[in-house]
Amino acid sequence: MPFINERLEANRESIEQNRAASGPVRASRFRFEPDAVMSRLRKNIVGQDDALTAMESMLVRVKADIGEENRPLAVHLFLGPTGVGKTETVRLIAEAIHGNRDGLCRIDMNTLAQEHYAAALTGAPPGYVGSKEGHSLFDLDKVQGSFSKPGIVLFDEIEKASKEVVRTLLNVLDTGRLVFPSGNREIDFRNTLIFMTSNAGALEAEAHEQRYQRGWRRWLGLSSSKTDSLRDTALRQYFDPEFLNRIDQIHTFNRLTDNWLEALLDIELAGLNHRLTKKHAALSLSTELRTELCRGYDARYGAREMLRAFRQRLEPAVARALLAYPECRRFEADVKDIAVTVRQYVE
Repeated sequence: MPFINERLEANRESIEQNRAASGPVRASRFRFEPDAVMSRLRKNIVGQDDALTAMESMLVRVKADIGEENRPLAVHLFLGPTGVGKTETVRLIAEAIHGNRDGLCRIDMNTLAQEHYAAALTGAPPGYVGSKEGHSLFDLDKVQGSFSKPGIVLFDEIEKASKEVVRTLLNVLDTGRLVFPSGNREIDFRNTLIFMTSNAGALEAEAHEQRYQRGWRRWLGLSSSKTDSLRDTALRQYFDPEFLNRIDQIHTFNRLTDNWLEALLDIELAGLNHRLTKKHAALSLSTELRTELCRGYDARYGAREMLRAFRQRLEPAVARALLAYPECRRFEADVKDIAVTVRQYVE
């Protein structure tokens, strides 16, 4: 395997040298367009303008291919409460670049809470069962990508992994390489976008924000600046300084407030209508039903709360209407017991 990787690297260098000698060189070897990726993100992620602006800058930099050769293409950490779009952002980037929401290698760090689970990433040490096979949770194809498309790796909820597991990633973030303890295998991350998500400090920040909203500082117009320091303290509690120092940028995702409910509702409705196209049907919601679905929204659960309302209250009624009126193509859902009132439309 190392021999094959060396030959591929040599071939790539040879191709680049030939292109340089033969005349004009393409602006980038990458075939994705940052504008197309950002259009998809802005269409589906709400309330996170700062994080999306940072993603746009990162994608433009990667597209131009001007980064360091011996590091991953990008290393970003997403902070924030659950259900605000951290994981969804990475899946949408994978969908835009690879045409598939699952076109990424996702490692659920919640399952690596014990120190000995580090072997799940790096393979078993010499002398242990499985050391020669070099098994790993990493999907090589999704990690390394291709010459024209970057690989994408997501370490989800990284603060829940043991410190020993997190330390195994230091060399990955620094040099873009993961060498197995057996010494006979290496994974190359130099063509990879690395994302990490974490809820570290989210509960403390939310509690502080609630106290601020009820307190005298808000009425005097004073800022709630302590939120950032709470997140910084939480980061230092979970991660070593040398780990944080290897991250290109840390982004804080905002808690989704009631101001974003209509936008979230439109996103969920668009997703449901996309699925209904297989049935050659479309659904619209009455104003009263939109209000009902937004009522009782709990910001602690973010967008997933809206998704649950759809699955538990609206989709069963839509399913019954589809089965009862298979010839009908357009439906309108009303607020009467969240039942779908079927109205036949003349096309």
